[in-house]
Amino acid sequence: MLRIAVPNKGSLSEPASAMLREAGYRQRKDNRELVLVDSDNQVEFFFLRPRDIAVYVGSGKLDIGITGRDLLQDSGAEAEEILELGFAGSTLRYAARPGGVTDVTEFEGLTIATSFSGVVTRHLADHGVKASVVHLDGAVETAIQLGVASVIADVVETGTTLRNAGLEIIGEPILASEAVVIRRTGEGTEGVRTQQFLRRMQGVLVARRYVMMDYDIRAGLVEKAVALTPGLESPTVSPLHDKGWVAVRSMVPTQHAQRIMDDLYDLGARAILTTGIHACRL
Repeated sequence: MLRIAVPNKGSLSEPASAMLREAGYRQRKDNRELVLVDSDNQVEFFFLRPRDIAVYVGSGKLDIGITGRDLLQDSGAEAEEILELGFAGSTLRYAARPGGVTDVTEFEGLTIATSFSGVVTRHLADHGVKASVVHLDGAVETAIQLGVASVIADVVETGTTLRNAGLEIIGEPILASEAVVIRRTGEGTEGVRTQQFLRRMQGVLVARRYVMMDYDIRAGLVEKAVALTPGLESPTVSPLHDKGWVAVRSMVPTQHAQRIMDDLYDLGARAILTTGIHACRL
């Protein structure tokens, strides 16, 4: 049975469980449940603190897990990411009071407060900067006001929280993060259950990013139409009862669907329809 770690709370929890449901796996109905067995799919889910997941997977106690790239790298665990999941995107950035330091090269001798001490310590070392790193579990933005640090490093989505605290983002991002599937370093993904799990998750990602588009077009315009809707491999083209017309079916990116429909209509296509994709295998 495949043993999978899932975030039990925070910004990763609900999107991860929603994606697993879309992939056909059972998920808990009560947030107090710590373990759930999905016998039909031969999977056992363990709901853990997001920060602990990389440690459990890296130790080999669990097969794979879902966590954030920032948490994985900060843990120092013997685990590696094998699939990006496209949600919980954020960046880890430095911030300070306006008019002070403006770049990591100016941090020499300063104190930096952060919840990601592992990542920040390595980032400073990579830039040859010797500074003191103070680990805080939360509310990092108050560290400067309370005199604990001169600079903070915190997860940023919109930057509103930092601005409200009178701080400004400085320098380049330390790390761009998102939710990822991880495994023990060097473990491989040859197992049948692991391969099945990854295929299902990849199928959800594709289903979220694409729609199926159908349209009718004159046979003489097929090549131009197909150039607009090349699909993942090649569109399906079928003759219609009315000679000289064909029906085309192709997957197109959801974010470009409306523009493609406009272009197809201008080309002469008619009966243009889009349909959501709920699951797929590629």
